[in-house]
Amino acid sequence: MHRIFRSFPIKDVPGTKMKMLNWASRFNIFCFLDDHGYGLPLHGQELLVGAGARHRYEPASGQALAGLDGFMHDHQDWIMGHFSYDLKNEIETLRSAHPERTGFSDLGLFVPEVLVTLRQEVLSIGLYDETHEEVLKEIISAEVPLPQVTLKGLGPIVHGMSERGYMDVIAALQAHIRHGDCYELNFCMEHHTTVSTLDPVGVFAILSAVSPNPFSALYRNGDAWLLCASPERFLRKHGGRLHAQPIKGTSPRHPADKEQDERSRLALMTSGKERSENVMVVDLVRNDLSRICIEGSVRVDELFGVRSFPQVHQMISTVSGIADPRAGFSDILRAAFPMGSMTGAPKRRVMELIERYEGFRRGLFSGAVGYFTPDGDFDLNVVIRSLMYNGTTGRLSFPTGSGITFYADARQEYAECLLKAAAMEKTLKLATGSGS
Repeated sequence: MHRIFRSFPIKDVPGTKMKMLNWASRFNIFCFLDDHGYGLPLHGQELLVGAGARHRYEPASGQALAGLDGFMHDHQDWIMGHFSYDLKNEIETLRSAHPERTGFSDLGLFVPEVLVTLRQEVLSIGLYDETHEEVLKEIISAEVPLPQVTLKGLGPIVHGMSERGYMDVIAALQAHIRHGDCYELNFCMEHHTTVSTLDPVGVFAILSAVSPNPFSALYRNGDAWLLCASPERFLRKHGGRLHAQPIKGTSPRHPADKEQDERSRLALMTSGKERSENVMVVDLVRNDLSRICIEGSVRVDELFGVRSFPQVHQMISTVSGIADPRAGFSDILRAAFPMGSMTGAPKRRVMELIERYEGFRRGLFSGAVGYFTPDGDFDLNVVIRSLMYNGTTGRLSFPTGSGITFYADARQEYAECLLKAAAMEKTLKLATGSGS
């Protein structure tokens, strides 16, 4: 049975995105992906929503990769879902000793019962029957709530480390670098709190207004919610070519002072430290892709590109290669996941050090969320700049991190982590009605 698509012009329907969000939130599982109109090269979908599960794949921890290619083969349809950082334990025979608190499994995929896309004021609905008009009415009639308090009972925000504690860990990591254990490591700390009541759709709308980014997502899997404002792509496959776009290099925005903002952007472009970190990750990604691409096809399409986002300027490079047609998706994951920008080099050793020093389980953070098309193409983000909400426990977490090299200044790296957390903290304050 094939999915049937029908398209409808919605030029005169105000608040379409919020209507789609409120409609989707009725389902126990859904994924809402929004590029916020950035129109970046390589982007395939402006807004994509999958709701309800016709088929699901969510195996027990340690058994995720064994049946993955079989699920993909059996369901050559639109597929959406997540890949948690802790899949590393299957890929590299590692371990995660810290407790999992977000509520997300290592891997979860679903074939949506309903698929909706929005492009240039045309809404397309994909179903297995002919009830397209009924679904359209459901979406259009969904209420767009007035601004309101969407979060109650916010506890104190706990930062995973004090500045002094952070500096001690960075000193230990730099000792590992001096001893030749690694070259660069993405070190993260967790910021977390609790809430008594939270409306994920309303909070996501605030986060999207505060920090609209091209790989944003609202994803629900039962009581586990991801509110994501990511600027980064992990991996895209279009036709036979894979594209990775690692981010490594950050400088703050100054929207109230254009001259200072431009100085900050230029400082990032010319920073020897940031370029050094970026090229290390590019080399790592090139090596990863060469494991599952046709020999000689891997290339660097862009090096040290700088993109500007609401809170920060970022240095982004693009690496691509032609995928070996014999490689299944599990082979691609084994070669490239977790992404180099969130691990470091050499990858296995830095993941051991991350487990030792970070003090929390990343879970879905620094994993990926995205979609697959019926012809085998896919686009997956990097889960950063995100709120993870466990609806069962009321726990909210939003880890942040930065790349650590031998020359890293611990105070500056700590400040960068706090800068990256600022959009989430502002979102939470606005959601309680106490922000400005």
